[in-house]
Amino acid sequence: MTSLTIRPAQVFDAAFAAPLIQDTIGKIGLELTGTRDDTDAAHVIAEFFALRGNRLSFTHTLIAEREGRPLGLAVAYPGDLAHALDEPFRAHRVSLGLPPGVDSEGVPGELYLDTLAVTEAARGQGLGGQLLEAVAERARATGLPHVGLLVEDGNPAARLYARQGFRVTGWRDLAGSRYAHMTLDVTQ
Repeated sequence: MTSLTIRPAQVFDAAFAAPLIQDTIGKIGLELTGTRDDTDAAHVIAEFFALRGNRLSFTHTLIAEREGRPLGLAVAYPGDLAHALDEPFRAHRVSLGLPPGVDSEGVPGELYLDTLAVTEAARGQGLGGQLLEAVAERARATGLPHVGLLVEDGNPAARLYARQGFRVTGWRDLAGSRYAHMTLDVTQ
């Protein structure tokens, strides 16, 4: 099997990334975009993906690909910027006549992993673990001591995170669901 390449995303990755992001974040994506179904949410996410200065921008995304074919992605940004990166989504919601209510997820001192997603056909091949390693390397390179993420209570992905060294450090309620806040120390 050809080796995996992990590269920074480009604007042209929006058509691949947006539906995969929405499929992964579900209710949170509907809340961010002010939409009622996954197709509409993915359309709005694609528009935001192509722009800078928001949480789901291509500038915060890594793409995993094999032979030029994208298979997965990781969206991660400094937690210190979470509130500012959510402001465009708040403004979007207000433009739709909705309350601006978007809960920022990242916290200061961590590189916040907003989304980790692998296409269905590529699951079980270790891509998620390789993307997590790339995110940890990005945290180290930017001087952040932790990678943090939220995983919905009962989500089987929590096992992958635990195998990679993440540990539960707290709980949050978002979009009507309970999430474990997990962190990985990358200074060791």
